[in-house]
Amino acid sequence: MMALKEENDFLVDYNEIDKETADRAKLMFLNYPNNPTAGVATPQFFKETVDFAKKHDILVVHDFAYGAIGFDGEKPVSYLQTHGAKEQGIEIYTLSKTYNMAGWRVGFAIGNESVIESINLLQDHFYVSLFPAVQEAAAKALLGAQDCVRELADMYEKRRNVFISGLQELGWDVKAPRGSFFCWLPVPEGHTSESFADYLLKEAHVVVAPGIGFGKEGEGYVRVGLLTDEERLKEAADRIRALNIF
Repeated sequence: MMALKEENDFLVDYNEIDKETADRAKLMFLNYPNNPTAGVATPQFFKETVDFAKKHDILVVHDFAYGAIGFDGEKPVSYLQTHGAKEQGIEIYTLSKTYNMAGWRVGFAIGNESVIESINLLQDHFYVSLFPAVQEAAAKALLGAQDCVRELADMYEKRRNVFISGLQELGWDVKAPRGSFFCWLPVPEGHTSESFADYLLKEAHVVVAPGIGFGKEGEGYVRVGLLTDEERLKEAADRIRALNIF
């Protein structure tokens, strides 16, 4: 597991990975925009990723699930935009977030030819096929007008703005995410991620996910999903305000 720290914008610091671990590694999974931290990759970071993977002969698998959800006029960067990325790995995309097809289990992988061949081999042995109606719906989504995608990203950005501004106004030192539909929020002093989540649930009837559930580096944070309307998110901020803890 690689630590994602706020001081590094929740990007992997490859200098922290010791040589023995890097030389033993065969596969590296990345996910940007990131769940749960909402960190967003940069072109420079993906260049460092390709260089590191090439040096240690590691296959990169980048999960681009939130690739359509970027804010402030910025479009999330694809791993495959990087020179040498295709030779060093693959990118996986799902239609569940971009087209609200969660549970349909439809997506695709692009990149290194030999890796794609291996995926096809496994696919042939483990699965028969994907239900034709789902395939047709996926083709329609990908080949049709993309206005709905832009509208979806705009909707999440408006929700983000309402919720984050509400938290900042009450004195909570939080940063606005630049992608995904998550907010990764530091817990106040005197609390763990679990105790703070319990406190918000009991005293404000607001549900958040404790960061420790995502690994030890998640301690000290809680995650909020922007998965309800602006009015409800504002209400959540108002309920937290009423606790007078910031």
